[in-house]
Amino acid sequence: MKEDLSLAVAHVSVSFGGVRALDDASLGLRAGRITGLVGPNGAGKSSLFNVLAGTLRPQRGAVTLGGRDIARLAVHARAHLGIGRTFQISRELDSLSVLENLLLAAPAQRGETITGLLFSRRSVRRAEERAIERALSLLARVRLTHLADEPAGVLSGGQKKLLELCRALMLEPSILLLDEPAAGVNPALIDELSAFILELRDEGMTFGIVEHNMEMMAALCDHVYVLAEGRVLTQGTFDAVTTDARVQEAYLGAAA
Repeated sequence: MKEDLSLAVAHVSVSFGGVRALDDASLGLRAGRITGLVGPNGAGKSSLFNVLAGTLRPQRGAVTLGGRDIARLAVHARAHLGIGRTFQISRELDSLSVLENLLLAAPAQRGETITGLLFSRRSVRRAEERAIERALSLLARVRLTHLADEPAGVLSGGQKKLLELCRALMLEPSILLLDEPAAGVNPALIDELSAFILELRDEGMTFGIVEHNMEMMAALCDHVYVLAEGRVLTQGTFDAVTTDARVQEAYLGAAA
């Protein structure tokens, strides 16, 4: 791991057509921790998440990675720095096999570039073998090995979420942003998904999670931010924020 992998936004503001989605919002993902982001619809969760991921540039405020300003870096540049993400709606290629979906997400191989043609076939083959080995290792961890050669389209909603998480892990990120990982997933697979996320956290990975499933957030999160009207209402442990009268009355019920 790099020396400091904390990802943060400070005093960020974002407006859309005169409507302020984020209003002087600040948030930090602690290295090696799982940080949750909750709040009612329209609170600004998606906007703040997209600012962290790089798909949305704020009009004001800073975005930093280990103290380095990355506000102007595109998504692919942030990926090179170790920031990965998943999406609320899985983006697998249904007609390709589960294994092929993972191999497409692997870092560019030498054989896929012009300069790669100058390298020996043996070197290219080794790189491909390493990618296959990593993909199969990830599938084994989420118990999808038996479906490696099946079309991704046959997977259940929960299995597709596990596949998307594995796709993000193919790039070996240090920070992973999860956008509603429990959406469309049955309770049994939510437990499996949560266990995998906790394993990765224990191995040193940093997470930011936007999720409406409060039971999952309670089980996963080391720290939680509650957003309201584009601002951070409060932050702390899950138990601490859920006992805040303002959160109980105005937000958690709406967000659950």
